[in-house]
Amino acid sequence: MRILLFLATNVAVLVLVSLIFSLLGLDGILADNGVDLNLGSLLIFCALFGFGGSLISLFLSKWMAKRGTGTRIIENPRTRDEQWLVETVRELAGEAGIGMPEVGIFPSEASNAFATGWNRNAALVAVSSGLLQRFSRDEARAVMAHEIGHVANGDMVTLTLIQGVINTFVLFFARIIGHTVDRVIFKTERGYGIGYYVVSFVAQIVLSILASMIVFWFSRWREYRADAAGASLAGNAAMIGALQRLRAEQGLPQDLPGELTAFGISEQLKEGLSGLFRSHPPLEDRIRALQQR
Repeated sequence: MRILLFLATNVAVLVLVSLIFSLLGLDGILADNGVDLNLGSLLIFCALFGFGGSLISLFLSKWMAKRGTGTRIIENPRTRDEQWLVETVRELAGEAGIGMPEVGIFPSEASNAFATGWNRNAALVAVSSGLLQRFSRDEARAVMAHEIGHVANGDMVTLTLIQGVINTFVLFFARIIGHTVDRVIFKTERGYGIGYYVVSFVAQIVLSILASMIVFWFSRWREYRADAAGASLAGNAAMIGALQRLRAEQGLPQDLPGELTAFGISEQLKEGLSGLFRSHPPLEDRIRALQQR
């Protein structure tokens, strides 16, 4: 569940880190005699805060998902659909060898679902009310199997590690750029001038956007793995049928907020360079990959 909101959380943390560096004067100890950067110390600081931001996003993922989508956790099933959904998730989780996730429904007419959580044995799997109403049981089961596949594959933890590395190097190179511009362009000889802080901040934003392409690439790659896992759990034909049903409903608004598109099942149609920032591969490619299994 993560991409846009996950990235937004990380960017917010990185901005907060910048303010902490400035207010506490931490940047000052990263310079040797006010002139040269101590790259070793800088890298340690950046890794500490970079992975810290990513871990914060990971541990808050279920909380953010519930509130960002209005997900209602099914504690005591009220209807046959809710009972079927809980039993289906329990069955799939057992087959996948993971702990029973929390199961929820979020209000949305779009056909969508997501999985999130820091622990594969304490995850959250949720489905939209629209999908539950319109999809057949086999199709809905395949969608749940896809989401269970995300959890079983440990996608959230892997994403966190990737994001931590990206955060580290975004902070690291942004400060190197700011330091260089401050010394060469603004001719600051000791400490840091306003140029350092402005350039570092701008470089951090730009590098974060560029580096997010790596996260989106991983998100697209893991969709194929989750599809394969879903096919193994629910059957290849059922998984293909669910994707074909989603393709037929592409005209519906896909209103799953922010980060949740990363672990959602729905397609986002984007072309050209914008495809580098797409969280899901084209449905046609995913269907073709399953047909070739």
